Amino acid sequence: MSATQAQSAAVVGIATYKSGKPRRPLIVRIGKKARWGINRLVAHHSRVPVTPIVSTDYFPWLRQIEQATPAIQAEADYLLKHLAAVPPMNRMSPDHQRIAGDGGWRSFFLVGYGFRIEENCARCPETSKALEEVPGLVTALFSILEPGMHVARHRGVSQGIMIAHLGLRVPREAHRCRMDVDGQGVHWQEGRTFVFDDTFPHEVWNDTDEHRVILLLQFRRPMRLIGRIVTNALISAVRHSPYIQDARRNVAHWEDAFARSEQAS
Repeated sequence: MSATQAQSAAVVGIATYKSGKPRRPLIVRIGKKARWGINRLVAHHSRVPVTPIVSTDYFPWLRQIEQATPAIQAEADYLLKHLAAVPPMNRMSPDHQRIAGDGGWRSFFLVGYGFRIEENCARCPETSKALEEVPGLVTALFSILEPGMHVARHRGVSQGIMIAHLGLRVPREAHRCRMDVDGQGVHWQEGRTFVFDDTFPHEVWNDTDEHRVILLLQFRRPMRLIGRIVTNALISAVRHSPYIQDARRNVAHWEDAFARSEQAS
């Protein structure tokens, strides 16, 4: 495995398998089978609407994230200078190989299922500082869509986790760079956030000749006690699975790739 491939496999702990069809970790397979019942329970205990798009008014802390946009943009621009060393999603996750196309969707992780990637956080200190404002943070990453990239229709597993996008670099032809969430069209705006429930089917297009860059945040849905217990148990199971732990031991491989790119610039 090359350093770049190892980097891609390590970031969020989804290994690249040596041969044959990639096999999902046991916790993921169990979770997918049980998700309908779990999500009904979570929805019953949710403190915010269970809809494809959820108003940011329910998440006042997003205003502070938006206020940090200029500093976060500067750190995103630094990553774009080393784009080849930012892992493509289709080499990170067996579940993403179908939807992630030919490698034009890249992700630079700062936090994965609660584990900080210290080297990446050190490269992006202002973004890391802003993340302190996110209650129930699960995962944080810079998501980069290259020109012409299409992310196929898909859905997440758990309604206990919600997703916020902060627009950082949006193509000039913004109407040609879009996401559909269960039939609702969404466009990114620089310095603005929106929140959605990724268990609803969603799909993304960048039909421009520019890169689209966002800060993607996964965070725990605001819920009553029972919903919190169920979601925390699921997240804990993933955190302690080989799915995550093997990747933590391989961090040096992808870190070396980015460090070499920095040294060469």
